[in-house]
Amino acid sequence: MKKVSLAILVSFSALTGAAYAQQDQGVRMSTDPAKAADVEQRAQELQNRQQAMESAPPPAPMKHHKGMHHKKPAEPAQ
Repeated sequence: MKKVSLAILVSFSALTGAAYAQQDQGVRMSTDPAKAADVEQRAQELQNRQQAMESAPPPAPMKHHKGMHHKKPAEPAQ
């Protein structure tokens, strides 16, 4: 019973920490033309990057080395 209570306590603690870390700052309005230009420039760069990724050829499939995961057989004792 103590392990279950401890697990629940730890879970609630983690959830509380995550909720606290993600507090919403809200939408902020700015009339600063420099900030607006910066936001528009970043948006344009992201859009260009996304379009470049869509037009790029898909990457080649990765090869899997199956033999590397097996352990060597134990040497016989003498």
